[in-house]
Amino acid sequence: MAFLFSSLVDIILATRNKKKIEEIRRITQGLSFTVLSLADFPDCPEVVEDRDTFEGNAVKKATEIAKCTGKTALADDSGLEVEALGGAPGVYSARYAGASGDDGKNCEKLLSELRDVPDEKRGARFVCCMALARDDGSVHTFFGYARGKIGRELRGETGFGYDPVFFPEGQDRTFAQMSGQEKDGLSHRGEALEKLTEFLRGRPGL
Repeated sequence: MAFLFSSLVDIILATRNKKKIEEIRRITQGLSFTVLSLADFPDCPEVVEDRDTFEGNAVKKATEIAKCTGKTALADDSGLEVEALGGAPGVYSARYAGASGDDGKNCEKLLSELRDVPDEKRGARFVCCMALARDDGSVHTFFGYARGKIGRELRGETGFGYDPVFFPEGQDRTFAQMSGQEKDGLSHRGEALEKLTEFLRGRPGL
């Protein structure tokens, strides 16, 4: 089913993560729609991320928020996959060390798990799946990836999540040592959003 957007369409970001909202708004700046967040819809419930894939979680969040608000919803699920850990932490990235969203403890646990892993085996990638859903149940998904390696200590003050320990491929700085614009050009979320924006530009009315 095709999406038909008018120039006045609102898109709801299915997240309350302020840093993620800021990043998505920055990358989608200039498109012909208004970006809102769940802060604008306090009655919407928290969506439990209980699927075993990034796509499953993103689709679940987007469809539930679309039904709750009656508007088009955009959700993402993203995380870090480390080769030496068999793809972990994966969909559990945000709660790898227990409590959800404790970036410091998650990074600390990751570095501890990789303490004895040599540099040449510290390959990893960030994965992002974006799901765009309407309240009629129609959904489109978009994927992005950022390949690189895990460092041995925290570096940098910007970004969030595992940014201070992740060196994108071909770079000698972590995501947390880059400006937002630099990261956008290399990140998994930036790639997924680029695909999303190309899709939206091709919709009637945009």
